[in-house]
Amino acid sequence: MPNTTNITPPRVPMVDPDTGIVTRDWYRFFVNLFRLTGNGTNTTTLDDLQIGPQGVDLNTLAVLETQLQNLELAPPATPQMPRHRYGSFFSTATQTLAAANTAYGMTFNTTDLSQGVTVGTPTSRVYVDTLNIYNIQFSAQITTTVSTDQLVWIWLRKNGVNVPNSTGQVRTKGNSFATIVSWNFLLEMNQGDYFELMWAADSTGVQLLGSAGTALYPAIPSIILTVTNNINSEGPF
Repeated sequence: MPNTTNITPPRVPMVDPDTGIVTRDWYRFFVNLFRLTGNGTNTTTLDDLQIGPQGVDLNTLAVLETQLQNLELAPPATPQMPRHRYGSFFSTATQTLAAANTAYGMTFNTTDLSQGVTVGTPTSRVYVDTLNIYNIQFSAQITTTVSTDQLVWIWLRKNGVNVPNSTGQVRTKGNSFATIVSWNFLLEMNQGDYFELMWAADSTGVQLLGSAGTALYPAIPSIILTVTNNINSEGPF
């Protein structure tokens, strides 16, 4: 009994494990089956199919053959693989304010982990190489060097422009005050975009303290930053 579909189904998987779509052999099987039954418009039976094509003219067969040849020559489908991007950065240096009520970018001098997220120039700028939504998290070690209370502001800036509604305010209390502030943002970023963590205070008696470790505990970075695109890691949003 002739095999008019040119496939031995038990020997060929139906789904390609690399692409997640039907395999080429099975595609040809179904196309031939559909054609041999007259594109769904005739009454050809399964018994008829064992004998040969019914009701298919030579022009139709020629077109089908051309389509099959094009399919065989076409490159295999390449699935879109997720581009996981991330970065972990910190600064070991104490950061100070040269002037009150003036915006400065928090800087980073150490890269811990990085894939597609990098510190640029100046080192307050953090760049991404892939369009996505990024989760930006930071913690900053704030201390004071004066006895009066002071206000500190921290906010997000993207491509040199302040991000609306992104500011947080902290009030310090007296000399040698110390606290850690931390929160996170979600930010849409295009390829080549950068962001900065900005800070300012109403006095220069505030600093981001970087401190060496001891036998008891490791070093204290003045600022720690982590960036991930795990919000939507499979591509454009």
